[in-house]
Amino acid sequence: MLELKDVTTFYGTSQALFGMSLALEAGQVATLLGRNGMGKTTTINSIMGIVPAQGGSITFDGKELRGQSSFRIANLGLGLVPEGRQIFPNLTLRENLVATASNHLDRPDPWTVEKVFALFPELEQRIGSMGNLLSGGEQQMLAIGRALMTNPRLLILDEATEGLAPLVRRKIWAALSSIREQGTSILVVDKNLHDLMRIADRHFIVQRGEVVWQGDSAALQADNEARKNYLGF
Repeated sequence: MLELKDVTTFYGTSQALFGMSLALEAGQVATLLGRNGMGKTTTINSIMGIVPAQGGSITFDGKELRGQSSFRIANLGLGLVPEGRQIFPNLTLRENLVATASNHLDRPDPWTVEKVFALFPELEQRIGSMGNLLSGGEQQMLAIGRALMTNPRLLILDEATEGLAPLVRRKIWAALSSIREQGTSILVVDKNLHDLMRIADRHFIVQRGEVVWQGDSAALQADNEARKNYLGF
């Protein structure tokens, strides 16, 4: 479904990705793991066209993404939950959900405000609240709901549960499991390895702008050296 081959990305003259390669199958949940500053967010931004890749290939369902604008990439069925949530502060919760809603792929059962509220009942109680008045957990749920309202085939989350309370994290993981059961593929960056290993089919460890290890949860659990060397535990 998604394939990166030898992707190189620069910030000015500083190179951030050095031949990034990975593949995600339809229906899978995959993770990008690694210490801070290793290229995980840059990989996501390169996929979405936010930071243009200078080399290599990024394909989604066989279509080349490199060189396309971000909105065209999103229209192909990629939804992003960005690091920091980036909720519109001067819009209400409901307005945040509908502001970018679309169904470019003509999904027969598209995501609606009601379906988002069924996934996150807490949000319905704050439907008229301004974005900047929501808690961090509510903002993250809203960011996920906003991405789902674009009806993506692939949902990408950067730091899915960073800074959230344990109860909220559990709700996020439960929601991602539900989203996956509905057929949406997921690529997620997060530091909660225990939770990621429960829901993910495949893990990619990123070190200095390239994948240095990949495998399923059982292989990662068994590879103490890789976890220690690349993740610090």
